[in-house]
Amino acid sequence: MSSRTARRPSAASRTMSALASATLLMLALAAPPALAQSSPVDELPLEDIQTFAEVFERIKRAYVEEVDDSTLLRNAMRGMLSELDPHSAYLDRNEFQSLRESTEGEFGGIGIEVGLEEGRLTIITPIDDTPASRAGLQARDVILEIDGNPTERLSLQESVTLMRGEPGSQIRLQILRSGQEAPLDITLTREIIRTESVRSEMLEPGYGYLRVSQFQSRSGEQVNNAIRRMERDGPLQGLVLDLRNNPGGVLQAAVAVADAFLQSGLVVYTEGRLPDTQMRFSASRETVAPDVPLVVLINGGSASAAEIVAGALQDQRRGVIMGTESFGKGSVQQVMPLGNGEGLKLTTALYYTPNGRSIQAMGIEPDVRVVRGRLEVTESSRQLREADLEGHLRSRSEPRAMTQEMSERLREDYQLGEALNLLKALNVLERR
Repeated sequence: MSSRTARRPSAASRTMSALASATLLMLALAAPPALAQSSPVDELPLEDIQTFAEVFERIKRAYVEEVDDSTLLRNAMRGMLSELDPHSAYLDRNEFQSLRESTEGEFGGIGIEVGLEEGRLTIITPIDDTPASRAGLQARDVILEIDGNPTERLSLQESVTLMRGEPGSQIRLQILRSGQEAPLDITLTREIIRTESVRSEMLEPGYGYLRVSQFQSRSGEQVNNAIRRMERDGPLQGLVLDLRNNPGGVLQAAVAVADAFLQSGLVVYTEGRLPDTQMRFSASRETVAPDVPLVVLINGGSASAAEIVAGALQDQRRGVIMGTESFGKGSVQQVMPLGNGEGLKLTTALYYTPNGRSIQAMGIEPDVRVVRGRLEVTESSRQLREADLEGHLRSRSEPRAMTQEMSERLREDYQLGEALNLLKALNVLERR
């Protein structure tokens, strides 16, 4: 008969066991009832939790610098979320407040929307009339460093926090741009970014231009007001809705903007795992511009809510989508406040267009593809005409009004010029 000597567990083992038990208890207490029923504690991967506790203990004991428990646990939560997708994140108090500020339309920073593309911090779009747009930052620029801090070591939220700051303070970005051999060093001065998300103007008599730079809580109301202002001098014969470099924003605002042009039908629907993530949004009969000929401009910087609007108008055949393929962000992020004043941004559903197309990683394909460019008009392009000859006979009919000179905006923006030409062609076909 052999005898066994009982050995006391080591300090590391006791720590690991205690952490594993504590982790299991926290998961059991924190799980919502619906999740707790589908994933009971006895089905949790105990071996993986023990490994987590072991890693935690070894970091505490052997890492070159002492790290407190709170920092380690928050880092673990950040990593847990960042590995899900590029848009889920754990938000500390400052990050949570920054997200609320950007949604409400006022914050201190440089005015860019960023995301992670192949693990690199990439500009989705610069916001109109901000330090970023004035400095010439472009969609698809990769940010390598922020004030000397390599972005490859930072999470998306940490990078955003570094770029926010006091108005008047400077920030230095190192930018990698496609086609450039060497990185660019760009210094900007932070400002209060008050993003008026909607602006409008008349391109020519009867033809309006409506720019939505991002979707904020009041964007739908601002679009309706802008259309009414443009119609004061007479009904619109055509309208260009510019959603290029629009990074998205509030879902309800996107529905309200689409509703300005649709009298009925589905705008967008979402599907997720939980019942409250399965939603459908439809247009109302109160529509400010139900019949105005419409061209919608999109490009690779048009994302999320901008793609919802373009997809709805395309599926309902309400307008012609022109430009280049959109970004392809079709996921829904829900911001959840936590009890400690911090927050959680979690992807909970996917967007679908009225015809059931998923936007995620697919984007919206334009009906008419027009790439970005600049129209160059040469001095010799104008031909000699009868009216130029000295002593020519005058016409007995009323003199024809001079054709309005091409505005500088149309000269610099080839896509916008093509959109206006298409609207004019649609009107000719309608009259015939």
